Amino acid sequence: MSTTANSFQDYPLSEEIIRAIDSLGYTEPTPVQRKVIPQVLAQRDLTVRAQTGSGKTAAFGIPICELVAWEENKPQALILTPTRELAGQIKEDIINIGRFKRIKAVAIYGKQPFAQQKIELKQKVHVIAGTPGRVLDHIQRGTLQVDKLRYLVIDEADEMLSRGFIEQVEAILEQLPGNRLTLLFSATMPPDVERLCHKFMKSPVDIEIEAVGGVTVERITHTLYTVREQEKLELLKAVTVMRNPDNCIIFCRMQETVDQVARQLKRWGYPCDKLHGGMEQDDRFSVMHAFRRREFRYLVATDLAARGIDIENITHVVNYDLPMDKENFVHRIGRTGRAGMSGEAITFAVLPGEERYLEEIERYIGFELPRAEAPTEEELARVQRAFEAKLSKGEAPRVDRRDLLSQDITKLYFGGGKKKKLRAVDFVGTIARLEGVTADDIGIITIEDSATFIDILNGKGQLVLRAMKQTTIKGKLLKVHVANK
Repeated sequence: MSTTANSFQDYPLSEEIIRAIDSLGYTEPTPVQRKVIPQVLAQRDLTVRAQTGSGKTAAFGIPICELVAWEENKPQALILTPTRELAGQIKEDIINIGRFKRIKAVAIYGKQPFAQQKIELKQKVHVIAGTPGRVLDHIQRGTLQVDKLRYLVIDEADEMLSRGFIEQVEAILEQLPGNRLTLLFSATMPPDVERLCHKFMKSPVDIEIEAVGGVTVERITHTLYTVREQEKLELLKAVTVMRNPDNCIIFCRMQETVDQVARQLKRWGYPCDKLHGGMEQDDRFSVMHAFRRREFRYLVATDLAARGIDIENITHVVNYDLPMDKENFVHRIGRTGRAGMSGEAITFAVLPGEERYLEEIERYIGFELPRAEAPTEEELARVQRAFEAKLSKGEAPRVDRRDLLSQDITKLYFGGGKKKKLRAVDFVGTIARLEGVTADDIGIITIEDSATFIDILNGKGQLVLRAMKQTTIKGKLLKVHVANK
C-alpha cells in the first residue's frame, strides 16, 4: 500500500468511507495520514510522533472506521484521550467519518452521569472515545465489555503522562485482549511513554512526522513583548487593534485571569467568549462549537484549549501569560498555522520575574523569540478605523466542517424500543420498503428501552416522517417526530 498517496481513493477504502471523506471536504491526505493509514489497514502497531494540527484524528479514524465490522454489537475500538473535550471531538469525527457505514461512537468521561453512559454502552457501539479514569471505572464495573476490542488508540500519550494518567492507562491495557492493534500518538516521547510502548506493543512501526521546529518556524510568525503585569490588558488591546485578527485565542494560566480578560474584552465591545475547567461540560462544548462556527472572534482560555481543539484558520494566538511548562507553549501556538496555513503567535513576558520560563521555552523550540516594542499611539491611530470597521461589521457564522454531513440528516424519534421487542432489523425492513427510500438512506439506529432514534440520510427525513405516521412496525403504529437536539 502506498505511503505517497495523493488521494484517499488510492487506499483500499469502502465506498461509504470515501463518500464521507468527500462530504467532509477532505481533499488529499496530510503527511501523517499518508504514513499512518496504510500501516493501520495492514494491521501493524504504530508509535507516531506528530504535532497537533497534523490531521492525526482522521489518520486513525479513517482506517478504524474501515476495519470495524458493523454487524458486531460490542465495542471494537477504544480511543483513550487526556481531556473530555478531545474525547467529545473524536466521537464526533468518528461518527462523521463512519456516517454512511452507520458506525456508532460514544464518548465517556468524568463529570457526566455514570448511569446515562451505562445506558449508552448497552446499545450497539462500535467505537468508544474516553478519558482513562472513567473508561477504567466502566471496565471494572463490567459496564464496558472489552472482549471484542481489536483496536486501541492512545492519543496525546505525553499529556496522559503529565496529567498522571499513565497508571490508569496501564491498568486498562492489562484488561484488554492481547490480540489487538495498538496505536500510540504523542507530540514527544518521554521515557515513561517509551516504556509503555515496549511493554504493551508488538514490534511497533515508528513514525515521526515533524520536528518541533517545523511547527514553530515555517508557518508561524513570532513576536515577544516584555511587559509589567499591571499593563498587560492595555498591551492586549493595543496588539489586537494593531493586528486586527480574524480570529484569535488568548491563553491565560489561571481560570480567574480568563474571567478577568474576557470581562474586559466584552466591555471593549469585542465579540468574545471564554473556556476553562471551572465551567460546566455542556457549556464548554457549546463555546467550542460556537467558536468553530465563527459566532465570535476572540476566545480567552486556559491550557484546556491548547490540545485537542481542532478549529480551522485561527490567525493569531496570544500567550497573555507564559505557560508553566515548555511543551504547552508548542501546543498553544499549534492552534494557529494549521493544515498548511500561516499564523502569528504573540507572547507576553513579565520581566523581571519570568526569565527562567522564557529561557526554557526558547531552549526547547531552538530559537530566540523576536522582541518588539509596544505599538505607539501614532501607529494605533492609523489602524483604529480599520479595526473598528471589522468590529462593527461582524461575520456571518460559518458551517463547521462537522456540520456539513448533518445538513442532509434528520434524526427521528420513535415511541417504542426494547420493551416492545423492537429490533434494528424491524425498523430497517419497514423504512426501506417506503416509496422513494432505500436501506442506504438509513443511518445510525439507537434502540433504548422505550424509544428509538434513527438518522435518516440524504435529505429523506421529512419523507420518512410523513410516511411513518401511517405505517406500522411489527403491527404497532408508533409515535414519531423529529428528535430534539
